[in-house]
Amino acid sequence: MKPWYEELFEDYAEEYEKESFTQGTLGEVDFFENEIGHNTSKTVLDVGCGTGRHALELAKRGYCVTGIDLSISQLKHAKKLAAENQLSIDFRQEDARHFRFERTFDLVIMICEGAFSLMETDAMNFQILENVYTCLGDNGKFIFTTLNGLYPLFHAENLCKESSSLRFDNNTFDLLTSRAHHHDERIDADGEKKIMQCNERFYLPVEITWLLESLKFKNIELFGAELGAFSRDVELRPKHFEMLVVAGK
Repeated sequence: MKPWYEELFEDYAEEYEKESFTQGTLGEVDFFENEIGHNTSKTVLDVGCGTGRHALELAKRGYCVTGIDLSISQLKHAKKLAAENQLSIDFRQEDARHFRFERTFDLVIMICEGAFSLMETDAMNFQILENVYTCLGDNGKFIFTTLNGLYPLFHAENLCKESSSLRFDNNTFDLLTSRAHHHDERIDADGEKKIMQCNERFYLPVEITWLLESLKFKNIELFGAELGAFSRDVELRPKHFEMLVVAGK
């Protein structure tokens, strides 16, 4: 049986691009450019690139981009869009835990739970961060978003008295593992209903900082992630569903 995150992204490309959380691409890419000084000689790796929305926009602006994703369906759509826009982007099917490149990159991005926080265990999530560090060049920069562990703690609907869990936004949140559980229903390409039991890891700011420091990342900074408006001026608060992380090597 496939993990839920593999099932989710099967035959999902068209609908994925209509989701509200995918509508902030331009402003997010503006932030990436600012972080690397608008230097188009910089090479970029997009981890968990999905349908390639960030990779495509970066390529349009003159950057050399590689995109990796586990989903064949998402990558097929990304390649189609690249061809339609006459853009040369190296899209590859890779597992974010195990990918290897002989080259290094100046910038690695991993946005909108691009692989990280979706894995079944903390060790698997950690492998992704390890891989990123390995493929990042000296003085390179890593920019990613992840689920903000402060959010469920401050937006709980109720505490389940018989267990160490609470509810928020129709999710059951396990306080002992910092994982949210919910089911997702979708209609697949054959018109059949698909029900997936989703399981996502929320990270506290101190956890993210510790994980990155343990891998020798430097200059770690955390901000509130606002759709299409990534900015260093946005202080991370409990209201933010995601945190924006910037780290260097």
